[in-house]
Amino acid sequence: MIVFVAFLLLRLLSVFVVKTWYVPDEYWQSLEVAHKLTFGYGYMTWEWSKGIRSYIHPLSIAVVYRALAWLGFERVQYLVLAPRISQAFLSAYSDYCFYRWSKRSKWSIFLIATSWFWFYTATRTLLNTVETCLTTVALSLYPQNSKTDSQKYLWIVALLCFIRPTAAILWFPLCVIHMQRSYRSIAELVLKRYLPIALIVGTIAIGLDSYAYGGFIVTPFEFFKLNVLENVGSFYGTQPWYWYFTIGLPTVLGIVTLPFAFAVVQTLQNHTIYSDRYDLLKATAFTLAVYSFLNHKEFRFILPLLPICLHITADTLKNWSHNASRWAIWIVTLGLLTFNAIPAFYLSWVHQRGTTDIMLSIERIAREYRDVDGHTAKFLFLMPCHSTPFYSHVHQNVSLRFLTCEPNLNGIENYMDEADKFYANPVAWLRSHVPVHPKSAMPSHAVLFDCLQPKIKEFLQNYKVINNISHSEFTTDGRVGHNVLLYERITHISPKKSNGDEQRKKPYNSDKLILDPKTDHDEF
Repeated sequence: MIVFVAFLLLRLLSVFVVKTWYVPDEYWQSLEVAHKLTFGYGYMTWEWSKGIRSYIHPLSIAVVYRALAWLGFERVQYLVLAPRISQAFLSAYSDYCFYRWSKRSKWSIFLIATSWFWFYTATRTLLNTVETCLTTVALSLYPQNSKTDSQKYLWIVALLCFIRPTAAILWFPLCVIHMQRSYRSIAELVLKRYLPIALIVGTIAIGLDSYAYGGFIVTPFEFFKLNVLENVGSFYGTQPWYWYFTIGLPTVLGIVTLPFAFAVVQTLQNHTIYSDRYDLLKATAFTLAVYSFLNHKEFRFILPLLPICLHITADTLKNWSHNASRWAIWIVTLGLLTFNAIPAFYLSWVHQRGTTDIMLSIERIAREYRDVDGHTAKFLFLMPCHSTPFYSHVHQNVSLRFLTCEPNLNGIENYMDEADKFYANPVAWLRSHVPVHPKSAMPSHAVLFDCLQPKIKEFLQNYKVINNISHSEFTTDGRVGHNVLLYERITHISPKKSNGDEQRKKPYNSDKLILDPKTDHDEF
């Protein structure tokens, strides 16, 4: 119990320390969907129109939202914090399961508690985080030998395969190993254990998704069709086949890569002695190999491998420490702690924080702002798509407009998404999409990175900077700047300027700015 409480306190701490932006899915595939389900407005990305996402995860967050509304805590700060706090409880429980799975080793506590990447992601509202937690719980229930032939873990595995179909890649070799190790026949396991559990969980999951989508749908099949057969994921970037081995896994593990590499060598050399570790290594290698064939790669995709790698490393360090000197143990401990703490703090508290911090100002303005004609705020996000949270962090039914980046789902030749069209010629895009007459038709506020500012000076003549927030000291994308700027439309003409001066300015196209119909808002 003490260990669980310690993990819980650590994860609750991370709720308030982790303030930075990581990936769009943390908001757009979870909180935004839940907000739409609960409060009736929010943006649904193309994944939901194509049916490749399961509603199970957003529905769990919607339950939290509904409870807050029922208790009278329907405020933005609670809507932002509550899902992360609930995730902290789940992550703390999975940490405790990791501790039990690792035979209550002190090294297991140390490694899972100090892992920089787990601290960075453990309380984010990512489906990958939920997947990692459930994977850890399932691994703690996974039978270690033929005498403990429990199938409890299969219920979790079945659920994982529906909410995150790629989980099947990791669990396929582990299930095969279970069948080989079990004293039951393969036919008995499949017909009396695997198949009934899959049918029960699948029926419930398909029923929930079909109800949410308004028609029969099997989301894992739709996911496979678009992401594997049609390779839609490549639209969001590709990496070479060896990326997970040379960059992906070493980055996720951080400094733990060194003892993990030692553990791998030791396990391979003595695989009969460390048979459990050897089985886990085979599952890890299989998963990395399959993922390497997929063109689109991300660090978060291999997050479920983190507890496996840490488990193998903890067992190795436990055996090593029996014969190591006290000084050697202290040096290793302090080295692991230091080189995990540095990236954990910097990436959680400093790097890429501007796009989340700016939402505090946007939420306040959305709640209080009225122009001279009494109109509410209308925000235009001139940034790479999904650079900020959306309605889940505003909780006001105001007009929000961002540059979309839907993949080429219709096979259009020379296709460019809206964000690419904008960055190809920002001035031309603004002239063709943003009206200037009457002035109230223009967005009341614009949000952009500072690197865009020189390119749209003409448009920004109608605005003044009201907030400038540091975002990142290092940028590798020319579309992402060092600071996030929030502009507000100037509502009064300066007395020094005549009407003729205003009229001589080159006007933008007076066509209305077309909003995506999914936002349920009027046009600018």
